[in-house]
Amino acid sequence: MSVRERLRQLYEQADQENRQTILRLVLPAPGGTLLDVGCGDGSWTLEVASRTEASHVIGLDGSSPLISAASKRGIDARLSELAEEWPLPEHSVDIVHSNQVIEHLSDTDHFFREIRRVLKPGGYAIISTNNLASWHNLFFLILGWQPPAAHVSDEVIVGNPINFDQGVTCGEGSYPLHRRLFTHRALAELAGHHGLTLDAARGAGYYPLPARAARVAARLDPTHAAYLAHRYVAGVSASAAR
Repeated sequence: MSVRERLRQLYEQADQENRQTILRLVLPAPGGTLLDVGCGDGSWTLEVASRTEASHVIGLDGSSPLISAASKRGIDARLSELAEEWPLPEHSVDIVHSNQVIEHLSDTDHFFREIRRVLKPGGYAIISTNNLASWHNLFFLILGWQPPAAHVSDEVIVGNPINFDQGVTCGEGSYPLHRRLFTHRALAELAGHHGLTLDAARGAGYYPLPARAARVAARLDPTHAAYLAHRYVAGVSASAAR
């Protein structure tokens, strides 16, 4: 197995572990409303919804084909450019979920403002994203290479010879580029700035460790895991990164 193939395998393991971590953060809200920001085709949305016990599941996405696919799964799927005001009234949802979306946005303040606007008092949000401070990112920087999650071009993936996406062309709409990357502290503090209080923080994935060892390491040291998974409650601004 080549280094790139091994890295892809580790990535897929970490992604699955991150999804399980998200599900462990879910608190049931029987009969409530779940909003999935960046719902894609809705398949993962339904997994989250089954844990929440929500009776109304709304999905937002900027892709018409994905919205169509999500609608066919019974989701109230709405086409939305996430950089604009979301098509929901204030205080209308009990749970907001967003996995691997915020890193693709330029206006992350708008993202958090909209979450705070649509959440009901007492509601909560689960947000997961790549971790800029993961040990594998730090290791690549020590080598003088670009961290795989840190994109520097709108046209091509460059800067890391063992990145399995190295050299991939990023024509318009063909590759979801990352615009903003967060550490645990930065994510928690920005959410706090917009009135969301950190309630729980977890990590998932710990390259290059295999799945079982990575699970233990991420539990012991979530601030350096491959992924961040945070749960926030709607409330006054707080120093969430303590």
